[in-house]
Amino acid sequence: CSVGQHPSSVLHTVIDSTASLQLVVPQLASSPSRPVPRSLTPRCRCPWGIMPVFELNVHSLISPVGIVRFCEIFFACTAFSLVSVFHSYGGSSGVWCMFTWCFCFAVTLLIILAEVIGVGPSLPISWQDFTSAFSMLAALMTFTTSVVYPSVFIANNCSGKSCGYKGAATAMSILCFIAYAVEVGLTRARSGEVSSFLATIPGLLKVFEAYVACLIFYLVDSPRFYVLFPGLQWCVSVYSICFIITMLIIILTIGRCLASLPFPLEKVLVAYDIVAVLMYITATFVWPIYGINGVSKNCPPCVWSNNLGVTFLTIFNLIAYVVDLVYSSKMVFVTTPA
Repeated sequence: CSVGQHPSSVLHTVIDSTASLQLVVPQLASSPSRPVPRSLTPRCRCPWGIMPVFELNVHSLISPVGIVRFCEIFFACTAFSLVSVFHSYGGSSGVWCMFTWCFCFAVTLLIILAEVIGVGPSLPISWQDFTSAFSMLAALMTFTTSVVYPSVFIANNCSGKSCGYKGAATAMSILCFIAYAVEVGLTRARSGEVSSFLATIPGLLKVFEAYVACLIFYLVDSPRFYVLFPGLQWCVSVYSICFIITMLIIILTIGRCLASLPFPLEKVLVAYDIVAVLMYITATFVWPIYGINGVSKNCPPCVWSNNLGVTFLTIFNLIAYVVDLVYSSKMVFVTTPA
């Protein structure tokens, strides 16, 4: 402003300049041809867009769970190394056993690395639910392998130096199962402890129920057999429906999606357990009637053996769903005084 200018005119000039500046900022933000300044751009705070935080956590290596995981890696690596010396894993059973040891070794190693560098809790999943579900799954897989491998590769045609390697691999598989069972016991939620769902007994039973259903599907491998009887078709429907719903619960829990559901989840899970128990009770009685008594004498012995295995697995899953219902009902409807 020039010398001698009236103060009121100076004040009007400042106000006009401020108003014009406020009009320029929205134009900059809305103009497609001009780049928007970084300070004017809103930052995205979506959790999926946040990079994982790397923070070294050496204490996880010397904790009881960390030591047990090192034992799991050692036993699984030793098992598939001994089997691979003489290529003693032919057939579908051998491939399954080799896959189990390699899968458990690889995933456990990734879990250890993720916890050491501190990236596990920063992932967009429920890390505790994932590790609890995997330890339960690995325990079930190694238990199955410890039974299947010696019954197929040691009970028949086992002689020479390779037989010793097979026996040692079986021993390592049993020790690997014990290590995973110990991890399940260490990470399981105690009474009155705030923890993730899959670390509780109902959550661990969900993993057990899904795995047993997979074993049932493996044994029911001949559609030409159960399509002849409506009762067996109902049983297969029971196994399929319960397996799909249980897997959805596990996936939604690990993905942290259960809290966004528009209904009371705890009561819905109790209702689902009641329906699953009733459906499995019918399958427990219907499957032996058609699957064992209805088998023709001309059928090969393996069909009868598979159907007998399905009968026992159905009973195991029924017991699991009953225990799951009891614990879920206790968690929802029974409150302990403070």
